[in-house]
Amino acid sequence: MSAPERIPPRSVTTAELLAKGELKVRGRIREASNAVLYCSVSYEGRDAFCVYKPVAGERPLWDFPDGNLAQREVAAYEVSEATGWGLVPTTVLRDGPYGEGMCQLWIEAAPEAELLALVDGEEPSEGWKAIGFAEVAEGKTALLVHADDARLRRLAVLDAVINNADRKGGHLLPAGEGRLYGIDHGVTFNAENKLRTLLWGWAGESLPAEAVSVLSALRDGLAPGAPLATRLAELVTAAEVDATRARVEAMLESGKHPEPSGEWPAIPWPPV
Repeated sequence: MSAPERIPPRSVTTAELLAKGELKVRGRIREASNAVLYCSVSYEGRDAFCVYKPVAGERPLWDFPDGNLAQREVAAYEVSEATGWGLVPTTVLRDGPYGEGMCQLWIEAAPEAELLALVDGEEPSEGWKAIGFAEVAEGKTALLVHADDARLRRLAVLDAVINNADRKGGHLLPAGEGRLYGIDHGVTFNAENKLRTLLWGWAGESLPAEAVSVLSALRDGLAPGAPLATRLAELVTAAEVDATRARVEAMLESGKHPEPSGEWPAIPWPPV
């Protein structure tokens, strides 16, 4: 008599782990402006660390609805996944020890070459793109630059789509295997142009073919009734979904990276 066929255990996805797992708070990240809790999460034999940002710990902002930053973090993840670039760690909306909030996979940053730098001179050296001049001491300025890196360029495209109002250097996480993630997407998707970023190095330049292809797919996904549009409508307002659609269309029509509007500070402060 043959032994019964053994059914392999079901693989728990990262999204399931974050959404259904038991959250245990291990500490608080105190540099953050809102409540950010470092947690462990366990579900059906799988464990990980994550960041939990309860809605109750969000500080009110004059230009964003109260209690809505967690949803925007999830919306940024959904758009990132739709690009196929995987630039935002897995992010879900769930209940936790302090109520509903955003839960995001913890990314352990890996040391690698600098992505940002301050240099002397008027022009960046090869392999770098200029952001602008920064005051480093009284009466002294230096040129702020970022790496001419394809991963950063993808992130610049994503930020333009989601209208990221706060892309700082500290929100860039190099990870293993050459991956780069962006985090902290609470102030995104505003219907007004709020783009503030350190990644202006490609402003006004033609979009690479890869980005045009991704934006074309996003246009389809954002069509009324399409899956991405339907999902975003659960997280942000109808006007903000329309504005996201319009930003994608504008980039496809121009074929270029957007430039600072002049109506809003172009670089976040502090920049790191």
